[in-house]
Amino acid sequence: MARKANNSFFLEEWLRTASGTKVSGELVKQNSDPSARSIIQAWSEIRESLQNHNFDTRYLQALRALVSSESSIHVADPQAKLLISILALRDVSLPSESYTLVLRLLYVWIRKAFRPSQALVGSAVQAIHGVVDDKRYLHPALVAQSVLLSGAFACVPSLSGDLKLLCLELLCRLLEKESSLVGSQEVLVPVVLAGIGYALSSSLDVHYIRLLDFLFGIWLESEGSHGNVTYGLMILHLIEWVVSGYMRSNYVNKISLFMNEVLETSKENYTVLAVFMAAAGVLRASAARFSTGAQSFEISKLRNSAEKRMEFVAQLIMSNVNVTLPSTQREGPLLKYFAIAFARCGPVSSSAPLLLCLASALLTQVFPAGQIYDSFCKAFGKDPIGPRLIWVREHLSDVLFNESGAITGAFCNQYSSASEENKYIVENMIWDFCQNLYLQHRQIALLLRGIEDTLLGDIEKIAESSFLMVVVFALAVTKQWLKPTVSRERKMETSVKILVSFSCVEYFRHIRLPEYMETIREVISCIQEDDATCFSFVESIPAYDSLTNPKDLFTQQIEYEWSRDDVQTSRILFYLRVIPTCIGRLSASAFRRVVTSTMFLCIGHPNRKVARASHTLLVAFLSSARESEEDERDQLKEHLIFYYMQRSLEVYPEITPFEGLASGVATLVRHLPAGSPAIFYSIHSLVEKASTFSSKSLQGRKSDPGNQILELLLRLVSLVDIQVLPYLMKSLAHLIINLPKERQNMVLGELYGQVAESDDVIRKPSLVSWLQSLNYLCSNNRAEGSASGSTIDTSNQLAARL
Repeated sequence: MARKANNSFFLEEWLRTASGTKVSGELVKQNSDPSARSIIQAWSEIRESLQNHNFDTRYLQALRALVSSESSIHVADPQAKLLISILALRDVSLPSESYTLVLRLLYVWIRKAFRPSQALVGSAVQAIHGVVDDKRYLHPALVAQSVLLSGAFACVPSLSGDLKLLCLELLCRLLEKESSLVGSQEVLVPVVLAGIGYALSSSLDVHYIRLLDFLFGIWLESEGSHGNVTYGLMILHLIEWVVSGYMRSNYVNKISLFMNEVLETSKENYTVLAVFMAAAGVLRASAARFSTGAQSFEISKLRNSAEKRMEFVAQLIMSNVNVTLPSTQREGPLLKYFAIAFARCGPVSSSAPLLLCLASALLTQVFPAGQIYDSFCKAFGKDPIGPRLIWVREHLSDVLFNESGAITGAFCNQYSSASEENKYIVENMIWDFCQNLYLQHRQIALLLRGIEDTLLGDIEKIAESSFLMVVVFALAVTKQWLKPTVSRERKMETSVKILVSFSCVEYFRHIRLPEYMETIREVISCIQEDDATCFSFVESIPAYDSLTNPKDLFTQQIEYEWSRDDVQTSRILFYLRVIPTCIGRLSASAFRRVVTSTMFLCIGHPNRKVARASHTLLVAFLSSARESEEDERDQLKEHLIFYYMQRSLEVYPEITPFEGLASGVATLVRHLPAGSPAIFYSIHSLVEKASTFSSKSLQGRKSDPGNQILELLLRLVSLVDIQVLPYLMKSLAHLIINLPKERQNMVLGELYGQVAESDDVIRKPSLVSWLQSLNYLCSNNRAEGSASGSTIDTSNQLAARL
């Protein structure tokens, strides 16, 4: 009958799931629960086939149907006896596949049976002997299922010692004599490993060393030859399952035996990677286990041995890896295994080799930006892009990349407990990675955008995840160094490096991260304390020439336009937003020499966020003050305003955002000295620009360009000083007198409202008199007509009267 599986589970399926293996094996799995009727019918077909010795396609289909429903069905002892009878047949030729299917159903029986019949187990073992001895039917899947079933038999608690010994002998014989068949198909690896795992969890110590020798020796030929971390993960989780069983069953002797044979003894036939992953599995199994007495002491020793083994392997890896360069083809797989082990094993005591290994693994294997960029840039325009697209996409779906967050967490944990020297080493590794990511992605984005957008999008997904890694690490760095007890020099150096690194990866920031905002607040508050630190950060902004005409970065295939370089634009936008926060610490000469050219360039950037940030930066400088250089700073402010107005208005309204322009003008009239020529020039420039728009624009909606400038000029009436006010009134009169009646009335009404609300007893009489004259002349102008000649005459009269 069909029923839900009990708490027993299939170890090989769990290994596949835990390791991220996509292939579930050669046997088809069901998509939904089978009906009781279909299960009964399948067993009926098998029983009838055995009675008639007629094993046709119906018989094979029945076996397949049952195996495809293995997670739901329950195989009782009578059905197991039926299956064993089929295995025991010697005078009938069966389809080769049927033996594997029958073994699979017996496996379902033994894993779900509460107390299986010992007689049936003995008969099954003898029947399996007979099948594997007949070389006609021997093939990889059959051997793998035989190993799995033998191991499953051996770990049944209620089985006698003699039967367990019989099962273990069969399993060891299969592994030792048919190992070439076992290792010939990757899909069978979890099946064989599960069989070994079941056998290792048996209560007997017989053949234990032989099983360990095979488990850690089967990887010898493949060590370093592939980077498929799923196999390593299977070892890790297999050992986790086995060791957890030892702890639950209080098998202290087995814990000690495993520790001595695997972790504390270096055997030539044991593969380094397999032992390393086993050590990680031990740590994972023991991380959440709390024991007392002898077992607790043994587990503590076991963890200590596992950590020492992992550190030993890390030392081997780092002896062959230059931490500042991408790893070679040989070290790559080692680092992949290392990274994924730390993602799964739980807390590990800190050590220099572990920290450096994790850093190298993150920067070369988890986020292989350098390899990707080098590959594409060298092959661009020469080789087909398809294979590289597949390579990037495979990495995105790989379990290693999907565990990048956990690996980063392990890395930060190791970093927090490292020595100051090693912290400094890995910090510089991360900061260099950010610089390279910026330079390389800047180039590849220009190469691929509009040509291979799908590929570029996949590459940017990897880069976006690396941004998250950088942010999480940077927060860990601030917690180490931005403390009162740390020297001022170290704090300042760290702050600048974090900000520069963030500017390099700003392009990949697409979500609001609390860690990012917290880190930014910490480092900015730090650089606000010191002039030299502030200048050091500002000085790192890319120079004007490198922005507009980069050298030695782009190939001749690219027609470079600075405003379309999105990666560079994001970096500059970062500087434009951060510099205002420390502008008071920046000298006028430094601002003029380092910042102004880039600021004015970006005022004309078609990206309005960039243009707006440029206006904000100028506003911040105009609002800033330094007592030590007051005259020099005021001089620079006046000098900058002339070019600022010219640069802003020449690209208004197409590029210059009105909000930015209005903020800049309002700030300059507030902070420049009274009667400053720069203020007169600004008003003149605004009036001149407004006069270029049609009267329709000046009388239309508030969002119309001409009307926006007029509204800004009206706002200045209450802001400019008494020396500038007469000039502003004359300039406004020239604009207002030419407006249509409705618009004139509206403007005059706004002005009367401003004056009425004003408390300035010095300015108010002049403004009232001016408004009365302006109102009178506008009324006369309307009465006399709107011919151009009379308008000019009236404007001149108004100017003379004011």
